[in-house]
Parts: sequence; C-alpha cells; structure tokens
Amino acid sequence: MPAAYVKPYVKRGKTDAADAEAICEAVGRPTMRFVPVKSAERLAEFGIVVPKGIHNVDRLLATTEGVPEAARPALGLLADQFRATHDRIAAVTTRIETAQREDPLARRLATVPGIGAITASALAATTPDVAVFRSGRGYAAWLGLTPKAHSSGGKERLGGISKAGNGYLRRLLYLGAMARSEPSRAIGSSTMANARRGKEPGADWLGRMLERKPVKLVAVALANRMARVVWALIRSGESYRA
Repeated sequence: MPAAYVKPYVKRGKTDAADAEAICEAVGRPTMRFVPVKSAERLAEFGIVVPKGIHNVDRLLATTEGVPEAARPALGLLADQFRATHDRIAAVTTRIETAQREDPLARRLATVPGIGAITASALAATTPDVAVFRSGRGYAAWLGLTPKAHSSGGKERLGGISKAGNGYLRRLLYLGAMARSEPSRAIGSSTMANARRGKEPGADWLGRMLERKPVKLVAVALANRMARVVWALIRSGESYRA
C-alpha cells in the first residue's frame, strides 16, 4: 500500500506498533489501493549502499559489477563523464598553479596560511587597487566578511556577516580557514581540523576563540583576519611573516 494512504490511519506519534495498527486498519478498507509487487528486473534500486561525498565515488564505481546488465551502459556513461571531468579539472588546476607561481603578487599571497594557489590567483586577479580601502577592515567589508549592524533606540547590535561583494572570494577564504593546518603566530597556531575532532585548542587567538564559539563562526572570523592580511600584503608589497 502507498505510505501516503496509510498515514491517515496513524492515531498519534510514530512507533512500530502504531504503524502496524495503521496498516492493519488500512488494509481492510474497500477503497484502498495497492502497489503491485515488482520483479527484480523492474526495481529502481540495486541494494548498493555507499556513503555520500566525492571521495566515495571510486567505491561506488567499483560496485557497478553487481548491478543488472541492462543498467551498466548508463552507469558506464556517468562514470566516463566523471573521470573525464576529473581529468579536466586536474589539468586546469595545474595551469592555475603554474600561472600562480609566475605571478609575483599571487606568489606572495600564497605564503599566507590557508591560502593556496587557486585562492591566491583569484585574489590577485579580482582585487582592485587596495588604495581605495582605508584599512584592512574596509577590504574585509568589501568581501562581505564583516557583521551587519542593527541599531535602534541607541543600542547597536551586530548580526551575521553582510555577504556583500564577491561571494567566490569569500567562500575561498572561508574554506581556507576551515582547512587551516599550518601553524601561525599572527593568525593562530590552532587548527580547525583539531577543533572539529574535539582536540584541545591552542593558547593563541584561534584557540581562545574555539573555546568560546562554534567552529564555523570562528572560521568566518579567521577568514576576516586572512582578508586583512591579504590587504596588508598587497599594500606593502611584502610576503607573509608569522
């Protein structure tokens, strides 16, 4: 029986006993509709379970031998598209990394912990003249990494970040903050990875923040600090120093 037709007979809550009682009540209705039992060839599911995530795709592709013969050509097309796309992404990434090493500004920005070749190249290519920003906070605000102000009745309250400006750059900095693993005195020697694993945070700024705030909120704050460092490096022409 379709589950949607059985649900009206569930009296209260959802338990196995309540579901069984509802099924017994629904099956005796003269107008109830029933779903015909499908053969194995007609099933849309093959009983293959693989965890979600791009890193589990290879495990999923390795299980295609267990699916019916009729489904293998379609799955083979998807597998070929995935592998071809993966190879093209790798080729583009290699070109970006090569161009980043040849660009003086992108090479300096990549010295900041949490900023790799792709982020450094994107920052170098899209950041305007930093002279238009009075400070690093202005640059962080341009990226939408500063909190929105809500003032009323003389009371000022800060909300979430504004998310203004270039969302791609903002996301790159946020992902870099989440994946930070290199030690740094200026920005913090603790790591987001350690915090997510429940390890003891360090005694630096990042460690103190992780003791009081959620990991994702701290990542946004760290991305804000990284943006300010980027502004300072572009303005001074220097490389990052811990």
